Amino acid sequence: MRRGGRAPRLLLIYPATHRLGWAKYFQLPTHSLQMVAAATPPQWEVVLADEVHDRVPFTGEFDLVGITAMTHQAVRAYEIADRFRARGVPVVLGGIHPTVLPEEALGHADAVVVGEAEPVWPQLLADLSAGRLGSLYRSEPPTDSQLSVPWPRREILAGKRYLTTQTIQASRGCPYDCPFCTVTPYFGRTFRYRDPQDILDEIRALPRKLVVFLDDNLLGDPAKARPILEGMADLGIRWGSQTSLRFAEDPELLRLVARSGCIGLFVGIESVTGANSRLAKAGSRYSQAELMKRVRDAGIILETSIIFGFDDHDESIFETTVRFLEECAPSVPTFHILTPYPGTALFRQFDEEGRLLHKDWNRYNHAEVVFRPRLMTPERLYRGWLEARKEAYSWPAIFSRVRRNPGRRLTNLAYNILRKGPNDLLKQRPDPAAPSVDLIGTGDGGDTGIFPA
Repeated sequence: MRRGGRAPRLLLIYPATHRLGWAKYFQLPTHSLQMVAAATPPQWEVVLADEVHDRVPFTGEFDLVGITAMTHQAVRAYEIADRFRARGVPVVLGGIHPTVLPEEALGHADAVVVGEAEPVWPQLLADLSAGRLGSLYRSEPPTDSQLSVPWPRREILAGKRYLTTQTIQASRGCPYDCPFCTVTPYFGRTFRYRDPQDILDEIRALPRKLVVFLDDNLLGDPAKARPILEGMADLGIRWGSQTSLRFAEDPELLRLVARSGCIGLFVGIESVTGANSRLAKAGSRYSQAELMKRVRDAGIILETSIIFGFDDHDESIFETTVRFLEECAPSVPTFHILTPYPGTALFRQFDEEGRLLHKDWNRYNHAEVVFRPRLMTPERLYRGWLEARKEAYSWPAIFSRVRRNPGRRLTNLAYNILRKGPNDLLKQRPDPAAPSVDLIGTGDGGDTGIFPA
C-alpha cells in the first residue's frame, strides 16, 4: 500500500487517562506496541504516540491507526478511534479490553484483534493492503510451553523520556487463573518462556546495565527461569521484575536471584488473611512474613501488592493489614481496591449477583469502588483503603521500613518518597463512587510495581 508514492504509515497509540506531571518520567514504555511494531513488515513506517508523553496527531496522514487498551483506557481509546474514523482513517483496536469485549470495541473500530497480536498482525496488514480488511482477527489461546516472539522495536520510543526503555518480556501466561486477574484469559494457562539464549542475547545488545522484565511471574517456573538467571549472573547487570513470593521457599533459588543482579521485585500478597492470601491459595507451608524476611535479608527491594475488598474482608482488614506490614517491613507496600475486570470470573460473579455499581470503564482503576462489598459499605472500603495508604506512608512508617531493610537503603528511601507524594495528595471523598482525579501513582492499569509494567 502506497499513497502518493510514499510508504504506508502506521500510527500506534497508547491512550492516557490522566495527566502524570513529573511522574511520567518514572513510567515504563508500552511493551505491547513495541511488539506490534516488531511484527509489522519493514515497508511500513511506524509512529508511536504515547499519550503519557505525546499529543495524538489527529490531523496526520496515516494509512492505519492501531490502539491498545486496558479496561481503564477503553473510553479514551474509543474517543481517539472515533475521531480518526470520522476522517476515514481505518482503526484497529487490541489489548485486554477489546479481547474480552470485542463486540463493544467493534462499535469504534474497523477491526479488533482478540488475543496476542503477533500471530495475526501480518495477515491483518496484508488484508488491509488488498482492500479486504476483516472485522475480527483472533489469536488462538496458546497451549504450548514455548514463547517465540521478535525483539521489541525500541527505536519507536526515540525522543521520549522514561525510567528506562530497556524492558524485556521473558515469559507469558499463568496457570493459577485467579478470579480477579486478566493474565490467564489473555496469555493462557501455562508458563511460556522464550529460549534463554535469545533472552540473554537481547540483554547483551542493550547499551546500559539496568533491565526491567515485564513478566507477570518471571520465576513462576523455576526450572525454566534458572538458565536465564545463571546467564545473567555473568553479565553484570541489575534487574527487576514481578513474581510470586513462593520463589523464596527455595534458598538456593533465592541466592541465584540475588547473584544474577536482582535489585527489586514486585510480588502480589493480595490479602494478609484468609483464603485470598496468595500463599494460602498456592498451598505454601511458609508464612508470608518468613518469606519476606528472606528476600529482605538477601538485599532485594521488595514491593508488595495488597488488595482490599474481598468477600471475606470486613472493617478489621485495614488495621490488620497495616499492623502486618509494620511487622514484616516490605520495602515498598502498595494498596489497591479490588476491581472486577471484564473477562474475569470475579466480574461475572458480581454482575450475576447485581453487585456492580456501574460499568464506567474509566473508573475500573484500582482506586475507586465499582462494586458493592459483602461485609462493608462501598464508602467504608474506600475510606479504609485511603487511611491504610496514608498510615503506611507516614514518615515514621517509611523510616522504620528503610531501617529494617539492609540492602540499598538510599534506593529504598527514594522509592518510598516517590510513593509518599501521591499518597499525600489523595483526598477523602464523601462519595467513593464519584470520579477520582488523584490517581497518580495509584497503580491503575497495571502500573503497580517499582518497575511498572
